[in-house]
Amino acid sequence: MIFPKKLNKGDTIGIIAPSSPYKPKSKESLKDELENVKKTIESFGYKVKMGETCYLSHKGYLAGEDEIRAKDIELMFKDKEVDGILCLRGGYGTPRILDKINYNIIKDNPKVFIGYSDITALHIAFNQYCNLVTYHGIMASTSPYWDEFTYRSFMDMIDMDEKLIIENPTNEELYTLVEGYAEGKLIGGNLSLIASTIGTDYEIDVKNKILFIEEVGENIYRLDRMLTQLELAGKFKDCKGIIFGDFEDCNKEKEDDYELYDLLLDRVEKYKKPCLYNLQSGHCKPMISIPLGVLCKLDATNKKIMLTK
Repeated sequence: MIFPKKLNKGDTIGIIAPSSPYKPKSKESLKDELENVKKTIESFGYKVKMGETCYLSHKGYLAGEDEIRAKDIELMFKDKEVDGILCLRGGYGTPRILDKINYNIIKDNPKVFIGYSDITALHIAFNQYCNLVTYHGIMASTSPYWDEFTYRSFMDMIDMDEKLIIENPTNEELYTLVEGYAEGKLIGGNLSLIASTIGTDYEIDVKNKILFIEEVGENIYRLDRMLTQLELAGKFKDCKGIIFGDFEDCNKEKEDDYELYDLLLDRVEKYKKPCLYNLQSGHCKPMISIPLGVLCKLDATNKKIMLTK
């Protein structure tokens, strides 16, 4: 895998919106709010270049037409002044542009690429088509609200040398679903987006890898459906181990529905692959940022996760 050049203070971060548009308090406040995002990231010691898509909205839920969002990604990777790329927000839209991106541009201009949620589809594509390590991490729109733990985790990820120990905040338990030890490249992200790749040219390849999964705002039966889709596609059979991240606001619809813990255990227990649950990475605060495509040493018995180059 290709590790992009580290981001250093003074470097330029390009901000793009490859998914949904930024949601300002009012149309009139859009530029002022985005200027606040820009100034916040500059306050951390970086220069900032805003992409065209940050200011666009198309059909209500897309940050510009598909071709424009794909082009904004390519332009930021080609721009010699830009050292890293930070996505503005998630939402929906990246699956629509997977077949419109020139992956040779990304391959020839490897850079730090950061985002989560809907950005999962791009992480999978860049990992598999470009052999590029990417970063499942906080996004630009939330920068005015980053807490100390979240920012420190982000910086630890960006500054990773030979290894990185991943640990929850002190008040959050990490649970063992299935004991055991496994090693493999870490890949994955948001469950809905992972499931959406099944049966496409961009289907996630988990063979001999550690699969990371997080989700937000889905009822238990919907989680069951998507996890079953992954199971029927052979993903739990093929992977070496599983890390379930945060499942923010994923609740039971009826009293006798599965508890989340019990559902996850039901879906993976039979495969006897080492599995942890409740890593605080996903739509949570504080949030752990993690690199994707790196070697993961998963010790589910002792609840330890170490990432190495």
